[in-house]
Amino acid sequence: MPDAFVHPTADVEDGADIGQGTTIWRHTHVRSDVVIGDECVIGAHVYVDNQVVIGNRVKVQNEAMLFGPARIADGCFIGPGVCLTNDLVPRAVNPDGTPKDRDDWEAKGVVLEVGASVGAMATVLSGIRIGAWAMIGAGAVVSRDVPDHSLVVGVPATVIGQVCKCGERLGPDLVCSCGRRYLSAGDGDGALTEAS
Repeated sequence: MPDAFVHPTADVEDGADIGQGTTIWRHTHVRSDVVIGDECVIGAHVYVDNQVVIGNRVKVQNEAMLFGPARIADGCFIGPGVCLTNDLVPRAVNPDGTPKDRDDWEAKGVVLEVGASVGAMATVLSGIRIGAWAMIGAGAVVSRDVPDHSLVVGVPATVIGQVCKCGERLGPDLVCSCGRRYLSAGDGDGALTEAS
């Protein structure tokens, strides 16, 4: 990690691959088979589990928990206290009372596509895909896939609109105040594509 900054109190296990210009703040734990890209900011008290892959220029705020095998694409934002889960049927023990270990369940990670944002204290359930440039509201519980550019809020999270790459909510004309224009992707799930 020649060009990364790791706070002296952080625990980055041997074997973790940390990109250039990335900063990892105090009391964060990064497991051994994690990949973190270039120019990322990983806040304080974050847990990055085995088999998590984080792209470039990702921001992970304090106290987030990222359970493997999550895949986080370039430019994503993960707010404070976010939890990306990996088990839809969590149990501490098997039906016979013996403790469960890694061989007793199959981890299914969350996937965040390019530019997606997950607001503070949101929970994303195992195996869910958050589309490119989508925005998850604070405190949401995401239990189904989220289309590109969608704005979702609530428990359970539901789509209430669409957002631009800049983060602003789009009106019915799908034109943002920043000048970007969008078209319906036409696949029926509400996803958008940027007009050329």
